[in-house]
Amino acid sequence: MIKVGIVGGTGYTGVELLRLLATHPQVQLTAITSRKEDGLPVADMYPSLRGRVDIAFSAPDKAKLNECDVVFFATPHGVAMAQAPELLAAGVKLIDLAADFRLQDVSQFEKWYGMPHSCPQILEQAVYGLPELNRAAIKSAQVIGNPGCYPTTMQLGFYPLLKAGVVDTANLIADCKSGVSGAGRKAEIGILFSEASDNFKAYGVSGHRHTPETVAQLQRMTSEKVGLLFTPHLAPMIRGMHSTLYARLSQDIGNAELQALFEDAYRDEPFVDVLPFGSHPETRSTRASNMLRLALHRPDNGNTVIVLVVQDNLVKGSSGQAVQCMNLMFGLDETTGLMQVPVLP
Repeated sequence: MIKVGIVGGTGYTGVELLRLLATHPQVQLTAITSRKEDGLPVADMYPSLRGRVDIAFSAPDKAKLNECDVVFFATPHGVAMAQAPELLAAGVKLIDLAADFRLQDVSQFEKWYGMPHSCPQILEQAVYGLPELNRAAIKSAQVIGNPGCYPTTMQLGFYPLLKAGVVDTANLIADCKSGVSGAGRKAEIGILFSEASDNFKAYGVSGHRHTPETVAQLQRMTSEKVGLLFTPHLAPMIRGMHSTLYARLSQDIGNAELQALFEDAYRDEPFVDVLPFGSHPETRSTRASNMLRLALHRPDNGNTVIVLVVQDNLVKGSSGQAVQCMNLMFGLDETTGLMQVPVLP
């Protein structure tokens, strides 16, 4: 059994990890930290876990994280890198759901997250945790930087096009929408029910921290310079993400050939579903699952290809992807504990 610790188990990504790991056949939940909720049974905070999770939250100084095989950090940026050296010295593997180990460029991290990186030497060995594109490296990793939710949709949506070299990489556009849970579990005016419900808005238009992360990974797919316009939006739903991606074709290619690029790229991927050409994937088709679905369009058979991508921002966009990485790191089938059918309606 894999002994698992979770740092920061009270937020949405934390409880999503608990939901997935509680029924994982190879996991023993060993420690869940929360300074404020020390001693509180997890199921008292999250009744959905009654009968599934029988341990209590522990203050960080009481939790025996050093005795775990792997520790997930479902915490704000900066927490994982502060604890990483001690845990790695004890032989513990780390999976960070925040941004501490996503950006290899320290200056970019410090620019976008407003804090110094405390362990750049560990950052150098960290592996970006997108299994579909980085599976081999994940298997041997000690530290995983779990991708952001928006970047997951953009990378998997653009990858076959960039790999084949059939689009203008300098002018990629991503128009993305996320449910309110993406903002985290906190008391903030902009995400109150009466503020977010029956409303729709863009944010981070002049610059968003997921842009440098996405560009850095897209650049690995092509020798051409990547330029990306990314605009995120807040949608009036709890969970779900829909990304509409635009790319201008640079080659004469048929629709069947475009479809084949995606089907060939993801034919053996258990969590990427390529729908028939011209389909319209819905966020509810992935709710509470680790599945990402996408579909291609080409208006008027012109020179623009549109990729529609949907996922659950808390599962494939965060906690589910982290569990997928854990499975790979410990030699398990990566689908273990992640084959839940999406919830509908």
